[in-house]
Amino acid sequence: MRLRTLALPFLALTAVPAAAQTAPPISEATLKDVTKELSSDAYEGRAPGTAGEEKTVAYLAKRFAAAGLAPGNKGSWYQDVPLVEMTAKNVSPLTFSGAGAPIALAYGPQMVIGTHRIQPHVAVKDSPVVFVGYGITAPEKGWDDYAGIDVRGKTVLILVNDPDWQQPDVGGLFNGRAMTYYGRWTYKYEEAARHGAAAAIIVHQTAPAAYGWNVVQSSWTGAQQLADSTDGGAGESAAIGWIQHDAAQRLFAQAGQSFETLAAAAKRKGFRAVALKGVTASVSFDNAIRKHMSRNVVGVLPGRTRPDNYVLYSAHWDHLGRCEAAPDGDDICNGAIDNATGTAALVALAEANAKAGAPARSQIFLAVTGEESGLLGSEYYAANPLYPLARTVAGVNMDALSMAGPARNVVVIGKGKSDLDGWLDRALATQGRVASAEPTPEKGFYYRSDHFSFAKRGVPMVYFEGGDDLVKGGRTAGKAAAEDYEAHRYHGPKDEYDPAWDWTGVARDVQLYYTLGRSLADSDVWPNWVAGDEFRAIRDKSRAAAATSAK
Repeated sequence: MRLRTLALPFLALTAVPAAAQTAPPISEATLKDVTKELSSDAYEGRAPGTAGEEKTVAYLAKRFAAAGLAPGNKGSWYQDVPLVEMTAKNVSPLTFSGAGAPIALAYGPQMVIGTHRIQPHVAVKDSPVVFVGYGITAPEKGWDDYAGIDVRGKTVLILVNDPDWQQPDVGGLFNGRAMTYYGRWTYKYEEAARHGAAAAIIVHQTAPAAYGWNVVQSSWTGAQQLADSTDGGAGESAAIGWIQHDAAQRLFAQAGQSFETLAAAAKRKGFRAVALKGVTASVSFDNAIRKHMSRNVVGVLPGRTRPDNYVLYSAHWDHLGRCEAAPDGDDICNGAIDNATGTAALVALAEANAKAGAPARSQIFLAVTGEESGLLGSEYYAANPLYPLARTVAGVNMDALSMAGPARNVVVIGKGKSDLDGWLDRALATQGRVASAEPTPEKGFYYRSDHFSFAKRGVPMVYFEGGDDLVKGGRTAGKAAAEDYEAHRYHGPKDEYDPAWDWTGVARDVQLYYTLGRSLADSDVWPNWVAGDEFRAIRDKSRAAAATSAK
């Protein structure tokens, strides 16, 4: 009966936020201690399946217990997540032959290569090369870059992002400068595999990719984590990877084509794939394969009066482990900001909520594995939820908190998609702050963090970043801080704990997370996606089914 009555406000066009909670002080000591601990060299970059993971999950379980949570999985703090670690060995150059002198690209500085097939050796030999533009098949938009060509057994070269990513505003066929899922590199490989491509290679360009080659190189070299699968990835392309922009330019020129001309043509509806006449690709490598069980860490604060309704807090605990060394020889990607800070916030929120006493609804505190490898831990939980998603009211995701200092705003990723915007606005009002839309929607952040695993299954999720309008220096200073982090620390060995950090801004942001999660947990309202949103129908269906089952 309880779910039947709660379904009524859920079906309203707009969910009305409850009064914003007064956030208690967030322990700055906890934020500092957990961040410093998890990003220390002793954890070796927190890669799944390493000694660093063992230390990380044990430490988080200990901190959750000390905070006052209960184990979240039938008496256990852990949810097993089956993964496969693949490490490429003996990587040959990626060689393009058949039009002039062969172009042989070196692994690391000129190309990266890998596979989602779980097999000890991969070889692509003399595979015809086809340029497929943005590699998109979108029937609902009347767009098909694979129309009229058979790429089975061939190597496809693909542009990153959407065709209209350079549009200055939002709107249009692919939402203008706001990236859609069609623009994500993960989609490019999925679509190439569906068309039977032997190899799928993305041409890297910094602006549409939203990061430099250094990020690609550090992320794609070394051990890679994949979700385990019953068929060993048999339906995947044999090889997937990236090449540098200048290498693509040289290759196209040797084949009698202009890369820039074809890239411009690919932006227009009706583009047809172009075979690089006579050009073939070859590459081979071995894989060291290790299947292992990684773990999500799950704690719960049971609800007082509606314990079968759940509000989720999530953050990923993992990072890249050992990676491409910095000039000083440091090869540990410590991941202090990304995402020891978000994990520390999870612990601090557990402490604050437990200290305040149980809210009406249950709160789940979920530290997930494998985010850096493709949202693997959150995807596994969302596909195998410990608590039903239809009864999960909403969630708050935390990833890479800003150490730039206090800001007048927060930057909402996916602003305007759900009723949670109103809840956040009320929380911000208690601090005299505002919510801003992301200034770089072309970077596709909406698809790059763990909230997406839940959102695509209908659970309303809010994900915001620290503000870019800093109290000291305004937007100019905010932009400079973001660019400095991306250029010098993001996914590199210098994302390390700094004792000189000012935690004032982070503490205020974590108070917002508390206010959001606590208000939702003490409410009887079910937020939804706005009418017409891509996830609205999924949520309506799951909630209707939950209401029916409660009758």
